[in-house]
Amino acid sequence: MTHPPLSPAVRRRALRAGGLSVLPRPRAIAVTVIGLALLLLLTGLHLRLGDIPMSLAEVTRAVLGGGTGGERLVITELRLPRALTGILVGAALGVSGAITQAIARNPLAGPDILGVTSGAGLAVVALTVAGGAAHGGPGGTLAAVGIPLIALAGGLAGALLVYGLAWRRGLDGYRLVLVGVGVVAVFTNLKFWLLTAGDVNDATRAMVWISGSLNARGYEHVVPVAAALAVILPVTLTGGRVLGALRLGDDTVRGLGVRLDLARGSLLLCAVLLASVATAAAGPIAFVALAAPQIALRLAGVAQPPLVVSAITGAVLTTAADLAARTAAPVELPVGIVTAVLGAPYLIYLLIRTRRTRGGT
Repeated sequence: MTHPPLSPAVRRRALRAGGLSVLPRPRAIAVTVIGLALLLLLTGLHLRLGDIPMSLAEVTRAVLGGGTGGERLVITELRLPRALTGILVGAALGVSGAITQAIARNPLAGPDILGVTSGAGLAVVALTVAGGAAHGGPGGTLAAVGIPLIALAGGLAGALLVYGLAWRRGLDGYRLVLVGVGVVAVFTNLKFWLLTAGDVNDATRAMVWISGSLNARGYEHVVPVAAALAVILPVTLTGGRVLGALRLGDDTVRGLGVRLDLARGSLLLCAVLLASVATAAAGPIAFVALAAPQIALRLAGVAQPPLVVSAITGAVLTTAADLAARTAAPVELPVGIVTAVLGAPYLIYLLIRTRRTRGGT
């Protein structure tokens, strides 16, 4: 069977390097540039605004290593690591959500339904309430080291449980979503049982973390998420062809010579690792992984969530939400509360839109 030749416009736009071929999309490139500019603006506002307002000149001097000791303390030790953590966590969640939605072929899918955030939350609540590691004194050091690690382990364990229960002679996207919803419900109930059964002070400390917060984040939170993105993002970009092929159906993908289960499992592992590291750094930040890929898809005008644009969109959403959490109310709010308030209407919109699409109305 012969296929019609590509149009001259497509042939002119395709960039080739050896055996690789890339089709530049001007709209996606424009969205990327605008997103980076908006992210830079939000970061500048993040560094300027707060209990101690700073001018642009003071921020610039402090970032470049000048200014007074107080300015450097506020900018480079307090605000900059918090802003960087928000950017990297949002980017990791955006990429994780894009991969999950492409694999499940469902705009409502995300690392939340893979058991990552609920598994991490359950593990941290168990550590804080049952183990008492968040108490002051010597236990505080254990909490600072133990909570990120236990969150990472809990997220990976939750995702592994969902993956194992959903596996049945292969991995089906819709079965993955259904199993994930059930496992998340069980984890959530166990988490709240631990909160009610434990000491009220321990429960309060745990609630701050599971609400999702960037407060008091330092460079020790920046480095793990940056390292995970630096390693995993190039891997997922090379697997972009597989993600594109997954839209065509399992039989078609196998006909293209793709080892479907291996490719799907590898990409899903990348999504789980990114979401687990992000959750360990900032707690469960709701709706970013769900909304960022769909917003990126519509902005870029492509058929599936683009990974790079999803990363930038997730970073913009998280940074903007944290800026609002810091400055919009008299009392600082956890960033997870802001994203939940903004994301709930978007989830309702997606549910209505998905129902109408499937119903043909």
